[in-house]
Amino acid sequence: MVTKKDKTIIRELAERYKQMAEDPKCLERAQRIRKTNSLDPVRPIVWIEELPWHELNIDGALDLHCEMPLARDMELFFRKTQLKWKYFQADMVVEDVFYIQKACETSGTGAVVSEETVAIDSANHIISHHYNDVLDTEEKLYALKPPVVTANPEQDRRNVETAGELLDGILPVKLRGHPIYHAPWDVISRLRGVEPILIDLADRPEFMHKTIALFTDFYISRWKQMEAAGLMESNLLDVHCTPAYCDDLPEGDQQNGSKLKDVWFRGTAQLFGSISPQMHEEFDLQYMKRAMELCGPVYYGCCEALDTRIDLLKKIPNMRKIGASTWADVRSCAEQIAGNYVLSQKPNPAFVAGQADEHVIGNETAKTVEACLKYRCPYDIVLKDISTVSYNINNLVTWNKVVQQTLDRYY
Repeated sequence: MVTKKDKTIIRELAERYKQMAEDPKCLERAQRIRKTNSLDPVRPIVWIEELPWHELNIDGALDLHCEMPLARDMELFFRKTQLKWKYFQADMVVEDVFYIQKACETSGTGAVVSEETVAIDSANHIISHHYNDVLDTEEKLYALKPPVVTANPEQDRRNVETAGELLDGILPVKLRGHPIYHAPWDVISRLRGVEPILIDLADRPEFMHKTIALFTDFYISRWKQMEAAGLMESNLLDVHCTPAYCDDLPEGDQQNGSKLKDVWFRGTAQLFGSISPQMHEEFDLQYMKRAMELCGPVYYGCCEALDTRIDLLKKIPNMRKIGASTWADVRSCAEQIAGNYVLSQKPNPAFVAGQADEHVIGNETAKTVEACLKYRCPYDIVLKDISTVSYNINNLVTWNKVVQQTLDRYY
């Protein structure tokens, strides 16, 4: 039941949020996202994502005061957005709508992670893991079950109704479906550990082929179930930390969802930065392509260096965006990508972990800009995987200031 207290808090936050959404900067930035994803090399969008929020509660700005669970979720969303906007907004876009993500449950495969962890900061969810191998035999592999997806339209109805009552006309409330994020080797590594996987890729290749083939089947089955249930979404602002507005994708359908062919595909195989390009293609890309071909534009790559694998990615017809991690040679990436794809550059998050060094940040940014300008390569810059800023929000403020000032010299 909506209380007067919750409604008062949410309405006040939503009014400020709406003012941000109406700022002309949001429209200009949205247009740049669309141009970039249409391969027009304009000034890049700069985003800051995956933040250590437990270190950023400046003067209680993230303290929650609502009581009802949905109200608390909405309050946290508004407070986080407003904190970013105030301190380090970069090129963030605030949408003039409040979205409710469609509710669904997935049965899972029956696999259970066995791990040991070590944490330095108990408030931080980024900790060290040692994974015990629970998927080392065919018997264990084929004991897994395909996931079953169940939509919950009644919960959607309740959420939309409650959010509408809390917002009381300040913002429209809309249902939104789900994107695709496909990282099967991340999942497998949590069930086995990285070292056993790397050993078995060489010593038991047949078993590893069976493993990735099964997981690929599971994921494709899940997405097709989600498509049939109206749970997919085509044109989102963000797909796993990448600006995703795209002119050649239709707007999503609130009720019926989107078709897979109209949905961004976000894929990665992060531990494969440690194997050869040939093995990368054999054990990941050939299986990934089965999923990619069902979808719309493809964005591939996260933390793995791909500068020696771009020729493999060029074989994928619907490739649109390629990640250039901090461990990749950004000049080589830009030269190979040229104007054919978007380069998504990932700055080094270590540069905001301690005392932010303006000279180091500026040099890293200039190197990316000069490479992309030389080869007329459309690009964006996304600082992410930020496990710590040492409880110093000024590191993010400084990083954003230096990056924007560096871009100002070229645009």
